[in-house]
This record gives sequence, C-alpha cells and structure tokens, in this order.
Amino acid sequence: MTLLIIVLFLVLLLLGMDVGFAMVLAAVAGIMTRPDAFSDAVMLPLTMLTSVDSAALLSIPLFILAGELMNSGGVTQRLIHWSLAFVGHMRGALSQVAVVTNLIMAGISGSAVADATATGTALIPAMKRAGYHEGYAGAVIAAASMLGPIIPPSIPMVVYAVMANHSVIKIFLGGVIPGFMLAAGYMVICAWIARRRNYPAQEKSTWPQRWQATRDSGWALAMPVIVLAGIRFGIVTDIEAAAVIALYALFVGWVIYRELDRGRFVRAILDAGRSSAVILFLLAAAGPFGWLLSEAKVNQGIRDLLLWISTDPLVVLVMINIFLLLIGKILEPLPAMIIFVPTLLPVAAQLNIDPTHFAVIVVLNLMIGLQTPPVGLLLFVSAAVGKEPIGAIIMQIIPFVLWSLTVLALIVVFPPLATWLPSL
Repeated sequence: MTLLIIVLFLVLLLLGMDVGFAMVLAAVAGIMTRPDAFSDAVMLPLTMLTSVDSAALLSIPLFILAGELMNSGGVTQRLIHWSLAFVGHMRGALSQVAVVTNLIMAGISGSAVADATATGTALIPAMKRAGYHEGYAGAVIAAASMLGPIIPPSIPMVVYAVMANHSVIKIFLGGVIPGFMLAAGYMVICAWIARRRNYPAQEKSTWPQRWQATRDSGWALAMPVIVLAGIRFGIVTDIEAAAVIALYALFVGWVIYRELDRGRFVRAILDAGRSSAVILFLLAAAGPFGWLLSEAKVNQGIRDLLLWISTDPLVVLVMINIFLLLIGKILEPLPAMIIFVPTLLPVAAQLNIDPTHFAVIVVLNLMIGLQTPPVGLLLFVSAAVGKEPIGAIIMQIIPFVLWSLTVLALIVVFPPLATWLPSL
C-alpha cells in the first residue's frame, strides 16, 4: 500500500497535477486498497478538517492580506526610496537597495513570492538600464526576497508551528538572527560583485535628504517595528499582530498615502484569498496522506534508519540537512514541509534537539530550495517579472546560494544563533 501511495503521488506530480490534488487522490487510492476501506474512508474528510482546525492558521490569510495591501498602497515604493537614500551611494547601489528593501518588507508580509514580485517589478528594469549583467538583477531579487519567510512574520513558520505543536512566537524570534546574517552576507556579495564589475553608485544623499526620505516613509518603516516589537514584548500574539498589521496597511494605503483605491483594495482581497486558499488546501490535503503513511509506519521506519546510522545529534542533523536540500530541489517548501516534517519531528525529539533550533533549520533548508533549480520558484518569478532568461539568473545566483548554505551550516553547528533570542 505504501509503495502504491508514493508511486501514484509521484506519477501525478510528473503529469503536472497540483500537489494538493495529487496527495488527495493518492490517499483515496491507498484507502481503497485497505481491508477496511469503507470504514477508513471516513478518515479522509476527518483528517482534512483536523489538519486546518487550528486558531494559529488564522494569521496566514491576515499576513498575506497585509502584504497585498502594502504592495497596492504605495508602501513598497516608499521603502525603495528610503533604501536608496541610505545605501544608494554604495557600489551597485540598486542591488544594495534591493536587499535592504526586502529586509524591511520581510518584517511585514512573510511571503517570498509577494516580496519578489513587488520589488522585482520596480528594481529589475532599473538595474538592467544601469548596465547590470544579464541575469544579475533577477538573481539579487530572488536571493533577497527569500528573507521574507525567514524574518518574522513568516507563513512557513506558522505552518511548521501548527504541525509541530510548537510556539509560533519562539520560531518567529528564532529566525531573526539568521535573517540578518543572510541579509548582511548578501550585501557584502553585492558590494564585491559591484566592485569587480564596476557597477555605478549614485550620488550620496545628504542627511537632510535622508531625514526627508525617512519622514516620507515613516508610516511604512513602522510596519515591521510594530510586528517585531509587539510580538517580542508580548503586547500582541501572532494572530493579533497579523490582524493589527493588516488594518495598519489598510489605513496607511487608504488614508495616509491615498494610493489604495477601491479597485486595488478589491484586487488585494481577492489575491490574498486565492493565496490563502492554496496554502490551507495543501494543509488539508496532507491530512489523509500523512495518516496513511503513519498507519504504514513509514515515519517510524525513517526514524529507525536515521538512528541506526548514528545517534550523534550533529551527524543526524547533517543527514537531515542533505535530505531536505535534495527535497527542496524537487518540491516547493510548503508541500515538502507538510509531507516530511511529521517524519522528522520524532527523530529530533528522541535526540533532544531544541525544537526552535530544529524548526529554523527545516524552514531555512526548504527556503534555500526557492533559490535553486529545478523548482526554484523565486528564480521563475524573478525571470517572469524582469523578463530575463532563467539560465542567466541561475548562473548569477550561485554566490548567494553559497552564502545561504554557509548560514545554514553555522546555525546547525551553533544552535544559539537560533535559540538565544527566543530564550530571553
């Protein structure tokens, strides 16, 4: 039965079927082959409902809505102008602006694809006009937008927390230091490449100009501060923070900047609804699929195999990293997380690996998959937005991927990088 489920699931994926529908159909086929098929069929709707019956999941549509309202209400453009005022004098000015802008936006939306679309639309054409090499602009956007799911709020972290029954806020805070490490490394890479290729810098802004840019962007800059400070100091829960930031984005776009008209507001609602439905349906579809794999003791078999190879936590983490990096090249992060996290959690628990540490490792692993082919969703988003060849982007993103892997290795070896802030 187990082999049938897995083979059918893979075949359906190769035929181009959506991951969620492939999981449901594979689960139905697996149930039909069981001796108690009639009674087991009841588990299909029950496990689907149970998988999404969690209050923590309310934050997903709210954070997505906040990101959509932000992009429609003029917040993104003001963040770009503010970044330009502070880092525009550096070599490769626009690439530095891309990293800084995505760093700020990461504290608002939690969606890598939304950030890549918003910043790529504005910055990739500008970088191309400035004479940046083919594919480099798309590579910078693809790399920098990965910060979205690492720095809180993060939609993948919410999904992980629900699946692992762990604190969303602790996982959020665990991603702060790795996120800033990634951003700092990306900026160093941009400066090094810009110096080698003699990319232009813009005239350095004066402090009065920077103050004016800060005043113009103040409402936008306050958004990530509200999220991070509110969660860090216990003023709001993760769900309350999502609701507050969505209302704040609506207020800023409609009342302050006055760029969010009725048409844009409706489109933002519809886009957020579609994105949320995709994520929640994936979670629901994973219910019966995961239940069947659990009944077949697949999770226990993988756990026993890993622990048979080694009981050293560091060795096991290295094996899990290699496994997840390979999986991230085939599946998108959320489906990969939904399928494999229930299998890996018992291993981490048995080896007494800190759950926050393990959560950050898993999320970062799968997010790196967004930067690498053949799936590499951010590569394709950047290519589509910037009208650049995907092959050129892949070649240019290599230094950024290497730094992402370096940060991942540092987090594995030095757990306090992920656990110090949540432990305060």
